[in-house]
Amino acid sequence: MTRAHLDLDRARSTLVRLALEEDVGEGDWTTLWTVPADRRSEAVIVAKQEMVVAGVDCVRAVYEALDAGMSVDVAAGDGARVESGHVLVRLKGPSRPLLIGERTALNFLGRLSGIATLTRRFVDAVAGTGTRVIDTRKTTPGWRLLEKAAVRAGGGTNHRVGLWDMVLVKDNHIDASGGVAEAARAALERNDRDLAVEVEVRSLEELEAVLPLGVDRILLDNMTAELLRRAVERVHRLGAGRPEVEASGNVTLQSVRAVAETGVDFVSVGALTHSAPTADVSLRVLP
Repeated sequence: MTRAHLDLDRARSTLVRLALEEDVGEGDWTTLWTVPADRRSEAVIVAKQEMVVAGVDCVRAVYEALDAGMSVDVAAGDGARVESGHVLVRLKGPSRPLLIGERTALNFLGRLSGIATLTRRFVDAVAGTGTRVIDTRKTTPGWRLLEKAAVRAGGGTNHRVGLWDMVLVKDNHIDASGGVAEAARAALERNDRDLAVEVEVRSLEELEAVLPLGVDRILLDNMTAELLRRAVERVHRLGAGRPEVEASGNVTLQSVRAVAETGVDFVSVGALTHSAPTADVSLRVLP
């Protein structure tokens, strides 16, 4: 198991524990006072809309935390595209923990499936262009690894995880350091960790200043489709070993195809994680 997977497992277990503490508190008195302790039930978690599934491991983690004997049978795993009414998870075990974990499990599944569903819509919108849809760091604090996993489930690609695993020289770094070439050069000279270096440019003039420096990726920020096309053509003239090209800046489902058709390698979309609507899922106890 890789470090990334270990970190994801740790993030999941930590968030599930905190969510259960938040929701259950001193006890779910409704369930404890109405449902006999020896009662057993079966239930299904069902999609109530067309969606892409993400977060089923969180459902499993919720019920493992509440009762290790709970049977959790995943019928539609992360990345599955399902229609409304499709059974996602089947549960079987003691009734009390089954009900106590209901809202926490659905909150994780709905939130993460919403991200995967929106991501898939963006990925489908650029199909055939060769452009990859990537996420950003505009994530829910503490949820980043789960939300980035949901982006992958939707067919998207992850950008950097945090500030530590890639250099991204943005507009504020440029303005604080005296210019785009100065900032990029300083990052390259001090890069003793062999990190990929990406530099944001806001104009063709800034692009020309960065191209001779040998950065790994260039971020074209808030450019029109025409400017993007001219910038991509300029970068491609470098031939083999050219920097990768990323476009960003208020990209929507309506505009993403036009951005991709300029020839960029990546289009980054903050909305994947900061504006995805929660998918509608429900838990039904079977008679």
